[in-house]
Amino acid sequence: MNPYILTALLFSLGLGTTITFMSSHWLLAWMGLEMNTLAILPLMAQQHHPRAVEATTKYFLTQATGAATLLFASTTNAWLTGQWDILQMSHPLTTTLAILALSLKVGLAPLHTWLPEVLQGLDLTTGLILSTWQKLAPFALLLQIQPTNPSVLIMLGVISTLVGGWGGLNQTQLRKVLAYSSTAHLGWMILILQFSPTLTLLALLTYLIMTSSTFLVFKLNKSTSINMLATSWAKTPALTTLAPLILLSLGGLPPLTGFMPKWLILQELTKQALAPIATLAALTALLSLYFYLRLTYAMTLTMSPNNVTGTAPWRLPSLQLTLPLATLTLATISLLPLAPTMLALLTL
Repeated sequence: MNPYILTALLFSLGLGTTITFMSSHWLLAWMGLEMNTLAILPLMAQQHHPRAVEATTKYFLTQATGAATLLFASTTNAWLTGQWDILQMSHPLTTTLAILALSLKVGLAPLHTWLPEVLQGLDLTTGLILSTWQKLAPFALLLQIQPTNPSVLIMLGVISTLVGGWGGLNQTQLRKVLAYSSTAHLGWMILILQFSPTLTLLALLTYLIMTSSTFLVFKLNKSTSINMLATSWAKTPALTTLAPLILLSLGGLPPLTGFMPKWLILQELTKQALAPIATLAALTALLSLYFYLRLTYAMTLTMSPNNVTGTAPWRLPSLQLTLPLATLTLATISLLPLAPTMLALLTL
């Protein structure tokens, strides 16, 4: 792609998210979401592969549906209450509609079915943008909506953690595994959203760090399926040693960074007298942990087949920058000791 066009698209992507962050008016927030969607479509379709075009079409249709529903909800709210302010959405119907529209846009279950299919059709770089940056603008709006019916968010959160854990068990394609992982993590964030928005932000931040480092590891190894992970030891031994820690951090094992948000979320749910929900969420984390362990096993304890059908790829030096990967890997593995600091910030 022409670098000038790429720069313009990335600038539009950043601008759309920034407009949604800054807006207090529903129409301006909707406009930012639309800019965001339209800017990423050419990036998704740049491969000119049938799978990429199919993924782009599916993404466009789902995002257009979500945006139309959000516009309908905000217009109905303005009709019923006479104002367009995001923070003043008070009618139960419009609030629920807006939450469901934003859930469709980020990929929360049961509105998640587009996410694995779309992510599977993209290259890892665009998949990284879709799994991280594209979640920010809808989440900024979800944080500002005060739900009139708290059971909606709890139901979305529980279903997402269940589906995210259950759906990833049967996958052999890494991008689909990461899509279900994304749904499960978003479920944890939505569970705690109405009780502690700062905890949601903490969970979102750790999710962005861990997912970015995972995508960059797979991109450096040029791995798109579990079988391709088996060749990573011969290509990058040092990185292959650290990759299981990154994957286990995604699963939420102590003493890694991913344990911190899960620990604090379970603690807060218990304080809110939601111990059964906390127990169910903790059990669904075990489902996710299983497929991260499966990836770890394939990466470190298996050798690649060396027959005619599974020949090892050429081991050419990678042109990818390793500093972002090194920084994100360090953050993914070693931020748990900052938990007391996070707790102090959360109680301010």
